[in-house]
Amino acid sequence: MLYHLQFLAKAWGPLRLFSSHTFLASFGAALAALLVGLLLPRLWNLLPRDRGKALVKEGAASAGKPTGAGLILLLLVLPVLALVLPLGDRWGDPDLRQWGVVACLFAAMATGYFDDRAERPWGRTKKGLLDLAVSVAAALCLSGFSDVQVWLPLDTVLRASPPDPIAGYQPLLVPWWGHLLYAVPILWITMNATNCTDGVDGLAGSLSLVALFSLAAFLYGVIGHEEAARYLLVPHDPAGARWAILCCVVGGGVAGYLWHNAAPSRVLMGDAGSRALGLLIGVAVLATGNPFVGLAIAPVILANGATGLLKILLLKGLARLGVDTGSPDDATRGHWLARQLRSVRFPLHDHCRAKLGWSGEQVLVRFVLVQAALMPALFLLLVKIR
Repeated sequence: MLYHLQFLAKAWGPLRLFSSHTFLASFGAALAALLVGLLLPRLWNLLPRDRGKALVKEGAASAGKPTGAGLILLLLVLPVLALVLPLGDRWGDPDLRQWGVVACLFAAMATGYFDDRAERPWGRTKKGLLDLAVSVAAALCLSGFSDVQVWLPLDTVLRASPPDPIAGYQPLLVPWWGHLLYAVPILWITMNATNCTDGVDGLAGSLSLVALFSLAAFLYGVIGHEEAARYLLVPHDPAGARWAILCCVVGGGVAGYLWHNAAPSRVLMGDAGSRALGLLIGVAVLATGNPFVGLAIAPVILANGATGLLKILLLKGLARLGVDTGSPDDATRGHWLARQLRSVRFPLHDHCRAKLGWSGEQVLVRFVLVQAALMPALFLLLVKIR
């Protein structure tokens, strides 16, 4: 809304800030943080209660706390998005595609919320299929049924004919159906990896906050900046700054939630929040044009959550091959490879608490430190060395 009021700058000069993506992102993030921080305690009594987990004492301590706060978070963030996020007027317009993604975030939140409040938690198959449907819808919103620009690490091919270094890096063009082949798995994995990370007070929220603000900076300062994109040999996308606004506003809402989720937490985001955040991280990664950016932005989230999915696939694959995979309750039986897989508990934060004796606070601080240390090095490999 504010973006479309920039014509008022003719009456009063300072209103030209309404056309500034930096102002819209900063103002939106601050307003979302304030709204969620102030209103969440007044609304969380309406949420279902967590049933707790028996794996570790911190899991049992969560029993009875309000869960599913992702519902309130997104509902409070929505009016802020309406205020600062531009609205397109036709399908295929990047602005309108962003609002399609917002609808997908609410769909992901809704599936997680109804799982949070169900008497019996939904099965893996049901949740996996629902996540798949949301991922397909989000991938279609990203492409708008048009060709998608893709750039890859270590690829500096100048595809202009004849080659023109001044024109910068020429990206690959992938048809929308080809985009689905890699976009849907990425979105599905980030949704479930973030959901698996939501087992320690503040962990999923803190790692997601770091990832979202880092993606916003990259989308705004590199992808959305013509000169920076040309210098780093990545394709320039003017819509990058508007994707950054979406990341910043939701990130601001997460910051307001973390104020109350800091250990010992008073409220939990539940699947309603973690699935929506994971979807947005995947969407922002794909909006950069490089599907490998997620490895640099969210390495700890992927290592913590996605490796558990890999373990399940490997054990099922070994069982189909006739290998003795032993018993889930006994890591000393079965084939050597199966024993090694079962000796490590996933998500990794459970392994660190149960096997290494880390407290929830130690897991949070150390995981965030590892992510902060890995991100610059991985970014250097991904973007600068080209």
